[in-house]
Amino acid sequence: MKKRTLGTTIGTLAVTALAATYVATQGARQASPVALAEAAVTELVDLPEVKLASAKGATAGRHLGFDTYGYPGDAVMRAWRHEEVPYEWVGYYLPSPCHKDESWSGKRERLTDMGWGMAVVYVGQQTWDRTPRAYETKYRAVKVRTTVKKRVYRTVVRNGKRVRRYTTKSVPVTRTKYVAYRVPVNAADRPIDQCNANLVGGVRGRIEADDAVRRAEKEGFAHGSVIFLDIEYMDKTPQAMRDYYTAWTRRVLDDGRYVPGYYAHKRNAQRIYDDVKLEFLAAGKSGEPPFWIAGGSDFSPERSSPSEVGHEFAAVWQGVLDVVQEWQGHKLPLDVNVASVSDPSSSSYANAD
Repeated sequence: MKKRTLGTTIGTLAVTALAATYVATQGARQASPVALAEAAVTELVDLPEVKLASAKGATAGRHLGFDTYGYPGDAVMRAWRHEEVPYEWVGYYLPSPCHKDESWSGKRERLTDMGWGMAVVYVGQQTWDRTPRAYETKYRAVKVRTTVKKRVYRTVVRNGKRVRRYTTKSVPVTRTKYVAYRVPVNAADRPIDQCNANLVGGVRGRIEADDAVRRAEKEGFAHGSVIFLDIEYMDKTPQAMRDYYTAWTRRVLDDGRYVPGYYAHKRNAQRIYDDVKLEFLAAGKSGEPPFWIAGGSDFSPERSSPSEVGHEFAAVWQGVLDVVQEWQGHKLPLDVNVASVSDPSSSSYANAD
């Protein structure tokens, strides 16, 4: 979902995108998010719009959470459970096609023991504002025989002397030419960790639903927990993407161990909701599909509730993106969220029946 895997920058709340720096360096696994934050930031963002109350009680009935690309480390997560820190839950990223970082893996139990609620995130295929195609263009090298004009010289005898005379002649050469050709995209045969807009579609939706369930099970999340499928911002929602997330939904519902949820931008949320609501009804589920929505304006950590993002079906609102905060002596690049409960993926909260 961010970072984030997540969403787009929100108008007047946009600030220096340290999280983007962290994402770009995710391959350097030896660099922790804490170290990156402290190395890159000399002073904290201090905008009035994103100031937080220091006590959890100030957000009674509205439960603040944060999400960040990589696991911040045990020391940070313990420190941030202090009563002066307003956050109650955190985004928990499963390894997935478009979020290959595995730093969260194996941390569920210790985060639970620390008292953290969690929102489980699976970042599946994205369109990246491209139109998914059923084929990909590749190139093959072909040897081509041709001729080129070349200036050469020959020796001739003039008045008893050997002299050079230059002339132009055609000389045969072999060159390499790259010829384009199309290859059908077989989504079923691609590695599960491949992130490619051309994989967006129903076939891949079913495959990645199975992957999301398997990974949530491996992490030990209770059956009935919500897995939020990350669907990043799109200018348009092509049919292939609709096929992808509806197939993903259907498969998770059919499996029955977990509840499908959705992270989406405000712009795309209504379309996605309308589509997946039909899948819930077809499966005999009368509850609302859980939605985590990014975007909107006038977000206030102290006052806002999820539905104020502009959609009544919102369970979580991601109202501030890409800020750096310091609590208890530890800095982190993060996004700020508000949920109606303190554990958004909790099986007790998944109102899917």
